[in-house]
Amino acid sequence: MAAPQVYACFLPAGPDRYEPTEHTGGAWHDDEQHLAPVAGLMVHHMERWREANADPSLEFSRFSFDVLGKIPRETVELETVVSRPGRTIQLLECTATIGGRATIRARAWMLQTSDSSAVAGDEFERLDPPTEDSPVHPLAEVWGGGFINSVRAVSVGESHPGRGRMWITSDLELVHGEAVSELAEFMKYVDTANGAATRVPPGEWMYPNVDLTVHLFRRPRG
Repeated sequence: MAAPQVYACFLPAGPDRYEPTEHTGGAWHDDEQHLAPVAGLMVHHMERWREANADPSLEFSRFSFDVLGKIPRETVELETVVSRPGRTIQLLECTATIGGRATIRARAWMLQTSDSSAVAGDEFERLDPPTEDSPVHPLAEVWGGGFINSVRAVSVGESHPGRGRMWITSDLELVHGEAVSELAEFMKYVDTANGAATRVPPGEWMYPNVDLTVHLFRRPRG
């Protein structure tokens, strides 16, 4: 009897070990993983470390990921350590070893929180919410791979090569059977921005990103 299909990016395979499913498939080659779900997995791992070891008043403020080479679709082993300890500021480093090689190194700054509502604000234009009439964004027509084929996207406002805005979602679990925060779920999608409004067809030019940096104003909600 065939095993039931699991609609998730990763399956737990032991302490700090995860098996990728076909739904992590990369956009450039079928035997690779897309950076987006792996980044979400690494944030998930760092959040679990934070819950077990850190002062609860410390909150994530920035994530940076350095991609050290091809991300093969093989077992992912994760290790999170403190590289800069402190009571009000800490720096975590998470390494993803894949295929026996350190493949991605992520760093996360944690800062002590306080009530800054009196001075909070920014000048960024808000993204309009999606509606029933929002046009489908044809990500899967431009890109291949199991991860892109698992998501749904709609465009908001005008777009052209090099500039576009979209909402994106998926029914995929990040990790089968494990509770995952909204922050890790959010990070599961961020790297799709790399291909949201391509200037040139990816079939003609290759431009895989070697890094990804995300600054947070607040924790994602909903």
